[in-house]
Amino acid sequence: MRTILVVGIGAGDPDQLTLQAVRALGRAEVFFTLDKGEAAADLVALRREILDRHLGDGGYRLVEAADPRRDRRPADTAAYDAAVDDWHARRAELYERMIVDELPDEGCGAFLVWGDPSLYDSTLRILDRVTARDQAAFDLEVIPGITSVQALAARHRLVLNRVGGPVTITTGRRLAAEGFPAGVDDAVVMLDAGTAFRDLDEPDLDIYWGAYLGTDDEMLIHGRGADVGDAIARTRADARRRKGWIMDIYLLRRARR
Repeated sequence: MRTILVVGIGAGDPDQLTLQAVRALGRAEVFFTLDKGEAAADLVALRREILDRHLGDGGYRLVEAADPRRDRRPADTAAYDAAVDDWHARRAELYERMIVDELPDEGCGAFLVWGDPSLYDSTLRILDRVTARDQAAFDLEVIPGITSVQALAARHRLVLNRVGGPVTITTGRRLAAEGFPAGVDDAVVMLDAGTAFRDLDEPDLDIYWGAYLGTDDEMLIHGRGADVGDAIARTRADARRRKGWIMDIYLLRRARR
């Protein structure tokens, strides 16, 4: 039976791979990745850099396929959920074809996941759909990685929670729709397509922001949200225009009362 490895590769620094992840790369005969277009070509290039670093230049086979387009316009939750479900279904068909066409029956293939497969990543859900289609049988192994949450905390030299307190991980969409989570002092915000924190009526929030963590383009800003919010928005917009894509994350923290 085929084996599929889902390998967390960290937030962008090739040195962030765990020893377990490096060993997993050595087991794989083929690596599957999706081409998100010219604007996001850096994402494929960074995967190649990781493979070159740990397997030797050209010592691996990389299979690329065009990522299905996703409707990113829906504003309400039901339409958003339907758009994501459709996107996942089309990705599952693509993954199935890649596995069947490119991996022999007893072969081992791998998907390389930014950060960790457990946190706001669709790879495992999509592979569950492939399994349910019953056309490409495989054993599945998951190798954890360094998350962007961990990388953000390390770069800002933070402990994410207060003593004995919780930390919430949420999305920009939820922050925009629901505001700062009730009863929470510390919230990590991922997948913010804009700068949702700027619309919060929360004057006592500090922000620790990071973009392109672990890469040569890494940027960090922190301060009181009301003071640095505009600078973050400008920096983010300029970077996105320059590179064509952005990956950023931030911690919002209530000032001590």
